[in-house]
Amino acid sequence: MAFHVEGLVAIVVFYLAILAVGIWAAWKTKNTGSEGDRSEAIIVGGRDIGLLVGGFTMTATWVGGGYINGTAEAVYVPGYGLAWAQAPIGYSLSLVLGGLFFAKPMRSKGYVTMLDPFQQLYGKRMGGLLFIPALMGEMFWAAAIFSALGATISVIIDINVNISVIVSALIATMYTLVGGLYSVAYTDVVQLFCIFLGLWISVPFAMSHPAVTDIGLTAVHKVYQAPWLGSVNSLDIYTWLDNFLLLTLGGIPWQAYFQRVLSSSSATYAQVLSFLAAFGCLVMALPAVLIGAIGASTAWNQTEYGVPDPMTKKEADMILPIVLQYLCPVYISFFGLGAVSAAVMSSADSSILSASSMFARNIYQLSFRQNASDREIVWVMRITVFLFGASATAMALLASSVYGLWYLSSDLVYIIIFPQLLCVLFIKGTNTYGAIAGYLFGLVLRITGGEPYLYLQPLIYYPGCYPDENNIYIQRFPFKTLAMLTSFFTNIIVSYLAKYLFESGTLPPKLDFLDAVVARYSREHMDKATLVKSDNIVLNELAPVNPRHSLTLSSTFTNKEAFNYVDSSPELSNTEDN
Repeated sequence: MAFHVEGLVAIVVFYLAILAVGIWAAWKTKNTGSEGDRSEAIIVGGRDIGLLVGGFTMTATWVGGGYINGTAEAVYVPGYGLAWAQAPIGYSLSLVLGGLFFAKPMRSKGYVTMLDPFQQLYGKRMGGLLFIPALMGEMFWAAAIFSALGATISVIIDINVNISVIVSALIATMYTLVGGLYSVAYTDVVQLFCIFLGLWISVPFAMSHPAVTDIGLTAVHKVYQAPWLGSVNSLDIYTWLDNFLLLTLGGIPWQAYFQRVLSSSSATYAQVLSFLAAFGCLVMALPAVLIGAIGASTAWNQTEYGVPDPMTKKEADMILPIVLQYLCPVYISFFGLGAVSAAVMSSADSSILSASSMFARNIYQLSFRQNASDREIVWVMRITVFLFGASATAMALLASSVYGLWYLSSDLVYIIIFPQLLCVLFIKGTNTYGAIAGYLFGLVLRITGGEPYLYLQPLIYYPGCYPDENNIYIQRFPFKTLAMLTSFFTNIIVSYLAKYLFESGTLPPKLDFLDAVVARYSREHMDKATLVKSDNIVLNELAPVNPRHSLTLSSTFTNKEAFNYVDSSPELSNTEDN
């Protein structure tokens, strides 16, 4: 394949434009708000992200390279088709559920990151444990989409994959480093516009190519391969449901989502943003679905791609850039490439910022340096943005099974963090003992279920499992959802059991080593109290949802038991007075 100078120029111009917008947004951040809350401005944008920018940035976070490429691939692959392209509906429902049930309680309490309620109720140790799957999810996701971007660019303009990955990662990291959420949000507006325009411009050209058969015919009739509408056979129904629930419910507990929720100017705005993003995800999936259908409707032997077809060459995951390259004019394919690289960068920058935000606030500040200055926190964030960006880039270049690691880590987000989030927000009486037990039970059940992408053989063989071509057993039973439910109910049962055993005197108070039930004035609980000092969660942040300041602090939170003992403490009384 020849080296395309025009394509390289198009990519350079696009990247420079994105970098310019990111730097402008960083300058805007510096001139917004006081110097004293600079770290919060980086994490949640000063809590003044409006509906337009907020809707764009929340949509762009989900509409990434994996979303666009994965949807096209699912529609194209014979035997799967549109019936298995679950991401558009799954993520849209995830955003709707997040808006209905999670956005308002999280935003109205003035949290700064997703991990705040866990550390507030369960303490810093549990916050650190939950940081692990959250970090893994963000890092492996960023690495996976950087890897996909490198392959995509190399398909169309034939440059070295490693160079394209490094340059893309460097630009995304650079504007995230200097501007935080403002830079990410404003570049998301540009990137989402490019995705929409680039893909929709490409579709008519690809569809009108002489080698492409009417997609209406190939949707229901076998022409070159099985119909692209696809179907779900009876043996795979439970697998389909398991994956769908993972996307729908497991798409909620991500810092990238809650960062947008918590940056909203009010709790109501946070809900509206979620609903707007749900609609945006569906709209943005349409061109990807059509490109996948076009790929399934093409006689590839009549194109420059030749034979065998992409499926036979095991290039099905690259069907979107292949369609752009071989079924569209050169200038259109370059424009479409800009759209794909925009999709990747819009997700990668969000993941890097999310990981650094959780580390700087929940690990560094609240666990180790509670008296750290705002300037110190800002520098910790900048250093971790660079480190996490470099780590994701290194994994994209070196790891052979990045996608397998991301699948496993996203499963852990669904199985561990989602049930913990349900408990901490809506179930009264849960404590650290239940949280740890639920964490461990969910982790064990997921690991013992195996992972084909990592060639990890299961230790528990559920009904219906079968070996694949590598003799790795595939589970048909919905064991991921089983693990999630087990984690959820274990948390509740163990929490209430521990509470009963300590309060009834069956176990002596000295055995409450986590200070979760008996110890009323422990250092661990004072660590929790620092989360709601006026320095961390200012009461004026709650103004958009009209809080009742006459209420005690304990009644502000769903789980009152954890705070009954501190209502009269001087520190918290001062907080209420503020």
